[in-house]
Amino acid sequence: MELTILHLYPDIMNLYGEYANLAVLRRHLQALGASVTVRALHGDDRPSFEGADLIYMGAGMERMQKFVLERLSGQGDALRQAADRGAVILFTGSAMEILGRSVTDAAGREYPALGLGDYTTRETDQRNPGDVIAQTELLPTPVVGFMNKCSLTQGVKTPLFSRLLLGLGNESQLGPEGYVDGNIFATHITGPVLVKNPAFIDLVIRRLAGAKGWDLPEQLPVLPHEQDAYAVTLRELRARVK
Repeated sequence: MELTILHLYPDIMNLYGEYANLAVLRRHLQALGASVTVRALHGDDRPSFEGADLIYMGAGMERMQKFVLERLSGQGDALRQAADRGAVILFTGSAMEILGRSVTDAAGREYPALGLGDYTTRETDQRNPGDVIAQTELLPTPVVGFMNKCSLTQGVKTPLFSRLLLGLGNESQLGPEGYVDGNIFATHITGPVLVKNPAFIDLVIRRLAGAKGWDLPEQLPVLPHEQDAYAVTLRELRARVK
């Protein structure tokens, strides 16, 4: 079993140690016997999504996000084609906004985005850091993580998380959060989100396996202390829910 992961701009879109999402995912895949190659796309590289089974981008500062928007200008159709052929796409943190139609900065300048999702983002002058508990019908357990954004995202018709028990959603406190469309997943939650949530890792692996035609065991490998760490985090965050 061979699989290729494409990591977009790991040097500048990596605010919260987001590289660890791919590190832990790779360990899970290798535990299943898969051979995993990780390719990186940097600022001077010509964007290409060919041959990638998973395409990932993490969180970055606002000015780095605008740099990436300019570098990926006109690549929306190519990314959509990758998704249509079965690639899993996961964008976390401020990278989620890149998948929408546009991002408008705090000064009012609008940047065209990739257009895979029919939503828009507008930056505000208020930053909202905080922990998150999120619920989705795609997973048997809540997702935990962290969020630090100064934006509101409007027009998401298919949120990844139906509601938050703790934290700021796309447009409001405790509202729906993220975006999902088939194998396209996007969320402002960082943390890193896969490291903190073993069930989310399993979801990604099963989507990858489905696209590749792999047969997987009913019970996927669990790395040491993953479930214990998740349980402790969820318990501590739930204690803060009023």
